Amino acid sequence: MSSAVALANEAADQYLEGSKSKGPGRMRPLVAASIGPYGAYLANGAEYRGDYGVSKSKLRAFHEPRWETLAASPVDLLACETIPNLQEAEVLLELLRQTPAVFAWMSFSCRDGEYISDGTSIRECAVLFEDCEQVAAVGVNCTAPRYISSLIKQIRAGAPCKPIVVYPNSGEIYDGEKRTWLGTSEPLNCGIAAGEWYRNGARLIGGCCRMGLRHIKAMREALLNQGFYEA
Repeated sequence: MSSAVALANEAADQYLEGSKSKGPGRMRPLVAASIGPYGAYLANGAEYRGDYGVSKSKLRAFHEPRWETLAASPVDLLACETIPNLQEAEVLLELLRQTPAVFAWMSFSCRDGEYISDGTSIRECAVLFEDCEQVAAVGVNCTAPRYISSLIKQIRAGAPCKPIVVYPNSGEIYDGEKRTWLGTSEPLNCGIAAGEWYRNGARLIGGCCRMGLRHIKAMREALLNQGFYEA
């Protein structure tokens, strides 16, 4: 994990150095350390179901050592992502409050346009973080693109003052037993979709599993062309 942080910071520094020739005012890219779900450790697809069947103390025992390591690392914030389970989100919030100098975004995997993977309303999840100043953003990731606009609206209703982060997957389904993605990716014009997500309230926009460089480039160019942000 320490090596990953060092490499990410090196890449950010190289980008900033290379961008100086393109004019002043370029911001150094933020480095976010990923705090993934317990389900990914199980390696059975549980991060898309949230059916852990374990206690909060077990979840805390899993997360705390990694949290302590990454919270003490030279990163800008932590990315708590692909969280499918409200109980796990509560554990992560407890750890965040115990490290008051740390900021994080909280991002869920969702089953549809209203509920996270364990069946909890995304609005209820957003309410959980509304009053925590250390939560830099609330959102969804590794979720089918067709659900994102609805989820943004639900998050906005639950946490009206929080920035929203969205980075969907391609829309394919993960097979936990075969450990592969099944189906065909959704026909998605990433540029058009990113513009819609921005208009609905998302401010951190990207892609997760099966979304590649071309998808991200299309999103960036569309947002630039539509005047949503400056290069």
